[in-house]
Amino acid sequence: MYTLKDELTRKLNAIRADGTYKEERVIVTPQGASIRVSDGKEVLNFCANNYLGLANDARIRTAAVEAMQKYGYGLSSVRFICGTQDQHKELERKVADFLGMEDAILFSSCFDANGALFEPLLDEDSAIITDSLNHASIIDGVRLCKAKRWIYKHADMRDVEETDPETGKSLKGLERCLKEAQGSHAIMIATDGVFSMDGDIANLPVICDLAEKYGALVMVDDSHATGFMGAHGRGTWEHWGVGGRVDIITTTFGKALGGASGGVIASRKEIVEYMRQKGRPYLFSNTLAPAIVGGTLQALHILTQSTDLRDRLEANTKLFRRLMTDAGFDIRPGEHPICPVMLYDEKLALRMADELLDEGIYVIGFSFPVVPKGKARIRVQISAAHSEAQIRAAVDAFTKVGKRLGVI
Repeated sequence: MYTLKDELTRKLNAIRADGTYKEERVIVTPQGASIRVSDGKEVLNFCANNYLGLANDARIRTAAVEAMQKYGYGLSSVRFICGTQDQHKELERKVADFLGMEDAILFSSCFDANGALFEPLLDEDSAIITDSLNHASIIDGVRLCKAKRWIYKHADMRDVEETDPETGKSLKGLERCLKEAQGSHAIMIATDGVFSMDGDIANLPVICDLAEKYGALVMVDDSHATGFMGAHGRGTWEHWGVGGRVDIITTTFGKALGGASGGVIASRKEIVEYMRQKGRPYLFSNTLAPAIVGGTLQALHILTQSTDLRDRLEANTKLFRRLMTDAGFDIRPGEHPICPVMLYDEKLALRMADELLDEGIYVIGFSFPVVPKGKARIRVQISAAHSEAQIRAAVDAFTKVGKRLGVI
């Protein structure tokens, strides 16, 4: 007799046998460069999205507490009923300015922002063209809209169509997709600004060139860039110098901007106004909590006063990448603080992460379905909070374990 319990037990056992089961380690301290795990051991943390080290910053904690004392714990409402406070409007103004846009609209997460975006703007006569490695939130958001869909080969800007030798599927470049989508009511290109598993940066200059050539909108999810990419940390649009050419930016407050939660869509005022009327996660979800709003406002204040944190992060990233490459590891090339240490074997990635934890380095092995099969890795993430000594200690531990496991 069929039971769901038995079926899920079999599937879970298969996941464990494949070496792709994801354990959740427990930490018992605030987020930081150094943390303590549940057995009491102090370890160096190299796998958080805490890029600027602001997750436990005293200034942000103070601002969050003050906001909660002034505005309460929560709003118990959605925005259009009785859930909009003056601080929400202030954050929308300031984050829009930070991202170089006219206006912005807040969400409980960037996942919700991406879930809200596409369905109101793109009807069944429209076209959505997305990078094949876009984040799951973009994929899910696109699935909610009725537009015709094109997926282009990751980072391939060309007017080509090829066959994937492994899967037999057709692979198209972005320009080929744009040509095929001509005649649609509206066309939107959607891309991550930085791709979270590889740390590579979308080629926004060419994407914007092609969008202007073929009459398309450009949407960028800058979750892994806001706060530190570009000379002033404004994101990939600043990094590439394409301000004013990107139509829509979505991003999170849950990474570099303090690491709590919350997300935003920033764009022209008409798009934002329409999202307030039609964005379902906005209309049917509770307002962003006051403490998060207060903390995020403080994070933006810190970043607009100085570039010290993003400069330190850049230096730390260059040091780690150089030392790991010199040690003989296969590191995906780039300049982003996401530094994938490629291992290609799922069980090896999990074993290496476990042995690194024994050496005092907290990292996680990434395997299918988070990354493609055969592309297992340890994704190291550098923070401005790391000292040079901590970075060198991590490289020493990687080298010790890597030699023991035959990786180098």
